[in-house]
Amino acid sequence: MVLSMAKLLEPEKASIRAALGRALFMSGKMARARREFAKAVHINPSDDWAHFALGLACERTGERTRAIGHLKLAIAMRPGNHDYERALRRLAG
Repeated sequence: MVLSMAKLLEPEKASIRAALGRALFMSGKMARARREFAKAVHINPSDDWAHFALGLACERTGERTRAIGHLKLAIAMRPGNHDYERALRRLAG
């Protein structure tokens, strides 16, 4: 509730969008989470975690190719991150 209100006050703040996306993701609302993460990436394309989160949300909503692309971007931005690499390995099989 608080994050939704914050989004109304600061719709172009990537950190609020990412936090709202995370809350939606954790509550199982994957399509809405994916939209919030996509907006966070649009606002701040250099946010590796937002790309990672968007990749996970895309995976959960059946957008495998899009998920792989965002996970690869996250890894390129932060090489050596084991969470990012593990998620990509799982998807790329």
